Amino acid sequence: MLWLTLGPFHAMENQVLVIRIKIPNSGAVDWTVHSGPQLLFRDVLDVIGQVLPEATTTAFEYEDEDGDRITVRSDEEMKAMLSYYYSTVMEQQVNGQLIEPLQIFPRACKPPGERNIHGLKVNTRAGPSQHSSPAVSDSLPSNSLKKSSAELKKILANGQMNEQDIRYRDTLGHGNGGTVYKAYHVPSGKILAVKVILLDITLELQKQIMSELEILYKCDSSYIIGFYGAFFVENRISICTEFMDGGSLDVYRKIPEHVLGRIAVAVVKGLTYLWSLKILHRDVKPSNMLVNTRGQVKLCDFGVSTQLVNSIAKTYVGTNAYMAPERISGEQYGIHSDVWSLGISFMEIQKNQGSLMPLQLLQCIVDEDSPVLPVGEFSEPFVHFITQCMGKQPKERPAPEELMGHPFIVQFNDGNATVVSMWVCRALEERRSQQGPP
Repeated sequence: MLWLTLGPFHAMENQVLVIRIKIPNSGAVDWTVHSGPQLLFRDVLDVIGQVLPEATTTAFEYEDEDGDRITVRSDEEMKAMLSYYYSTVMEQQVNGQLIEPLQIFPRACKPPGERNIHGLKVNTRAGPSQHSSPAVSDSLPSNSLKKSSAELKKILANGQMNEQDIRYRDTLGHGNGGTVYKAYHVPSGKILAVKVILLDITLELQKQIMSELEILYKCDSSYIIGFYGAFFVENRISICTEFMDGGSLDVYRKIPEHVLGRIAVAVVKGLTYLWSLKILHRDVKPSNMLVNTRGQVKLCDFGVSTQLVNSIAKTYVGTNAYMAPERISGEQYGIHSDVWSLGISFMEIQKNQGSLMPLQLLQCIVDEDSPVLPVGEFSEPFVHFITQCMGKQPKERPAPEELMGHPFIVQFNDGNATVVSMWVCRALEERRSQQGPP
């Protein structure tokens, strides 16, 4: 092998290095470095100092093949660590394995406050003559939720995602002016969902897209899709997010109530989180509710979301079939409009009718009584939950705390992801068996 002749440093000279800084009791922060073999020990300490500003760190550790912690205190020990890591990477590449980031553990650190694991996006080109401290861009400080457009553009420019590192695979869907792909991120070995959007679109859609990016940077919730970064190429913007292997709820048949209940809990928690940030989703529907084989449920697609500054907005955007009566009428609307969309989404899922009603019938929602579930087919708590969510007047619908306290939600708020996981796995297996061999 070439790398055995030249050594791992030469073989990996142009390889992007991702260092995962483990934070005690708070997850981790990923740091992307170009020209990794030339990285100095003090460069690493500088970045750790910016990640953990309240701590004094003079060394860090990494794990060897036996899981033993090895301490790094100098450039020589740093070189030994990189040599070991690059040798491991080479073996993984030869064996076709996914490449894991280099994990380091800062020593003598005071526990920091909670940090967004998706927040830090660093891109530094370290060289022999470059000894200045690497710049760190923390897109979501725990004490701030505001980002100007200029700051956002700077963050994107420093992001660890770029076109050269992405390998596109399958097309997952279309929407919001773009196409969503399943993709492979070469440096990290991650499978991603990448939304590619042409920029020769209306100004309004461009504003919606930028809104989506700002919201994704702000969100740090296990019920909101993870955001890995974004990049511009010519007239396209690519938004890289977490891949959910179960897809969206709109492709599933009628869901058993004990499964749907736990899905509903996650969706309500995701919406409650957004609302706590004064954010309206404004496009709540089954195709924006994602599941995976681990049993996780997450909300996605904030292309029509916006800051809810005064709790009310008048902008007319979204998916018509799921709009609340006040939105169809062009009246003021707020959080309770998302609650209506939540109710009609779960009604549609359980009635298994695809789109619940043709667009030409939407005006009936404004002038007539709200749709109701058939009597006797569903449990009383579920029927009551849907009925409450789809109250004709916004004030009749539950507030966020009332949603979480509803008997249907309380009944299934047990953290049992296994139920959802088993259902997703069975449904995917059934779908594969129906499709037959490739």
